[in-house]
Amino acid sequence: MSSLLHLAAALDLPGVVDGGAYAELARLAERGGLDFVTLDDSFARPGPDALGVLCRVAPATRRIGLVPTVTTTHTEPFGVQAAVATLDWVSRGRAGWRIDVSTTEGEARLFGRRHAAPAESLWQEAGEVADAAARLWDSREDGAGIRDEATGRFLDRDRPHRVDLTGTAASAAGPSTVPRPPQGHPVRVVDATDGPARTVAARYADVALVRAATPAQAAGLRDRLREEASASGRNPDALRVLVSLLVDLGDGEHAAAPGHGGGPRPTAQGPLYRGGPVDLAELVAAWHADGVTDGFHLVPVEPRRDLERLVNGTVALLQHRGRFRTFYPGSTLREHLGLARPAPRYTARGATAVTGGTA
Repeated sequence: MSSLLHLAAALDLPGVVDGGAYAELARLAERGGLDFVTLDDSFARPGPDALGVLCRVAPATRRIGLVPTVTTTHTEPFGVQAAVATLDWVSRGRAGWRIDVSTTEGEARLFGRRHAAPAESLWQEAGEVADAAARLWDSREDGAGIRDEATGRFLDRDRPHRVDLTGTAASAAGPSTVPRPPQGHPVRVVDATDGPARTVAARYADVALVRAATPAQAAGLRDRLREEASASGRNPDALRVLVSLLVDLGDGEHAAAPGHGGGPRPTAQGPLYRGGPVDLAELVAAWHADGVTDGFHLVPVEPRRDLERLVNGTVALLQHRGRFRTFYPGSTLREHLGLARPAPRYTARGATAVTGGTA
């Protein structure tokens, strides 16, 4: 388990299209030292594009990670990786990508290319896109752009590398048009509670989100993810597993609804914690100390109210007790999470094209 406690929060503001409102909440989360904020998105509901909004938020913040949801269904791998890489450049190394799929026929009709497919095949496609994105991020070596005005050379022609990938559902060709991102690979995040998504998370994600109402449930999901990561050839210590909880901090410390009692309660929307900031701090500290999770992704029921109480109450108490950082020791999201910057897989000397499928 990561010895550091990791905390993240959702910025979802239904019906709000003003970028300034999202920037305000992101700055509040940054003041609390949270690792990252997420912004959900899908083709099934109206609202602004999450990635576009966080590109607006990036220059209004300095340290906090920015993680939009970008679906791999009805999109193209080349365009997705370029957009996420651009967010990493705009934010100077703070970008993540919450990978998701679109499962409904209504969403499929928006594009008219194909019918809806089972979740298993869509998540297989998502894994192929995640792999293709990483290869395309590596397809332009660090420093490939030389910008030598004296010689008129602006690109070292030995450093972009051709990448041709043909999977069962997704294909891509490179090199990428965007220089290698500051983080090497922007952080990939997957909600790994369900089976098909869990396989993708174990193999490709840097952060896995799980919905758990009890410590035992959280521990079981975390252990399963680490086992699957190891079986796929990964170091399981390179995977951060965060419990995702809905939080309602509106009732105060002594007004928790029956059944909450200091712990989450299952609901149709996922595990819900209802109570006060102090009790939430106790829960967060206890679950992390017991080794059942690397941290928490908290989804406020009332975004403005609950995020303020989370930062000024829960996080402040954790900081006071030495359980959570009081400043950012680094500048990138990978540094916040204690994750190494991936080395590029292609080099100018002896590099060869990669063709014929995914890893």
